[in-house]
Amino acid sequence: MDDTLDEAEAMARLNLLRVEHRDLDAAIVALGGSATRDQLQMMRLKKRKLRLRDEISALEDQLIPDIIA
Repeated sequence: MDDTLDEAEAMARLNLLRVEHRDLDAAIVALGGSATRDQLQMMRLKKRKLRLRDEISALEDQLIPDIIA
């Protein structure tokens, strides 16, 4: 039963991370299209987006079992 709870929590976390990843993507596009580009802010957003992608991948690997072919 604890495994199901952990899996449900991981799925909820995964969904939140995906939403945040999409939001960051939109923010990066908006910042890139603005007349006054803030390169430092753009770099920070991109780094955060990469960290989110890594965390999403780790959670997906945890939730989806490896299939031995």
